[in-house]
Amino acid sequence: MYCAYITTIKELRKHSNADRLQCATIFGNNVIVDLNCYVGQKVIYFPVDGQLSEDFARENDLIRIKDENGNNVGGYLDPDKRNIKALNMRGEQSDGLALPVEVLSKYTNIDKLKDGEQITILNGYEICRKYIPKRNRVHHTQTTTGKTRKNRKDDENITYPFFVEHIDTAQLAFNEKAFKPGDTCYITLKMHGTSARTMNAVEVTTKKRNKVLKRIFGLKDKVSKRYKFISGTRRVALKDCGDGGWYGSNAFREKYHNFFKERLPKGVEVFYEIVGWVDDNKTIMGKCSNKLIKDKEFSKQYGDETIFSYGCNVGQNECYVYRMTLTNEDGYTVEIPWEQVQIECEKMGVKCVPTFEKFIYTTWDDLMGRVQRYYDGADPVGKSHIREGVVVRIDNRTSFTAYKHKNFYFKCLSGAAVDSLTDKQISDMEDDIISEM
Repeated sequence: MYCAYITTIKELRKHSNADRLQCATIFGNNVIVDLNCYVGQKVIYFPVDGQLSEDFARENDLIRIKDENGNNVGGYLDPDKRNIKALNMRGEQSDGLALPVEVLSKYTNIDKLKDGEQITILNGYEICRKYIPKRNRVHHTQTTTGKTRKNRKDDENITYPFFVEHIDTAQLAFNEKAFKPGDTCYITLKMHGTSARTMNAVEVTTKKRNKVLKRIFGLKDKVSKRYKFISGTRRVALKDCGDGGWYGSNAFREKYHNFFKERLPKGVEVFYEIVGWVDDNKTIMGKCSNKLIKDKEFSKQYGDETIFSYGCNVGQNECYVYRMTLTNEDGYTVEIPWEQVQIECEKMGVKCVPTFEKFIYTTWDDLMGRVQRYYDGADPVGKSHIREGVVVRIDNRTSFTAYKHKNFYFKCLSGAAVDSLTDKQISDMEDDIISEM
């Protein structure tokens, strides 16, 4: 869930190429602010990919307004989108928006706001939300079904109660308190593709009895169980996997379903990322112009256009496993440790996301120092494009615990990549697009 944060400015420096601007360090991010900001000032910080409410944005003169000659006479946010983006401003990165905490005085008693407090709605007034492109806000009728499927002819209800959805990873910068000294941690590559999952799952079929017979004889619905392979996207279980249910935009997933179908033991669910191309014409994630970065060196290194190909040739794709679980017939689930996941992937002959480092957590500064070594630069798999960032996993937890830290230039490009997708691509991969923004 997206939210803004109350925090205090602890570091400030002059902008390297603008006399009327400064650079503040907030949650480890460089944020451009005006000259009125000072060390020790309490602010509300809006991370990238959020959207300000229209009332809040207008109240604080943040919406772009142009006069009759087309000159900007107001703020800088798009009137419709009002979204917070990563920007490269005169040679300096600006990762988010920071405003004096006084902008909230209309909505609450600001003296009671404490550092670390999360803000979305104050006293019934919306301040911000996660930014979702308008095309994504319209419900799209899926060609797939969820966990429940009903066969009208036989009056059967089929469910996969233990086939769990993908877990969204929260931002690392805002979760220092999640780490404890002695935690076993891994830093792995974050890959920009579409999420997928396959499981040798318990399928529960409930056949409904005649209501009259149930009432007279006390009969119960007939329930049967069996193991069956099921695959899905981030949120949706795909219909009739392996039984002719693969078509349209999900056809490229079939080969991975079939691959794991031959290899997964009962109760094992594997989560993976599919990267590269859907077909000869479409990339899984959108293309975008590198000119949007406004950095000649970036375009010189990565070319005129970013295609998140991950080394796949046109029309090809690849999958990378990032998580595995084992669930028994009673629903008891065990998170498989990362090193064991790597071993199982090697046995199956499938790739897993690259691991940069294993370490024992000591301090936040030490962790962030390690992250700084890996989250930036060319993607180690694709090489021709920027990496998305890294994921820091805490392996000694009973459930999947991981936090993402994205590359600044990736943040700049990802919004443009979404804008470049067609309506159909957005509809087909809506969950992935919304989650990754």
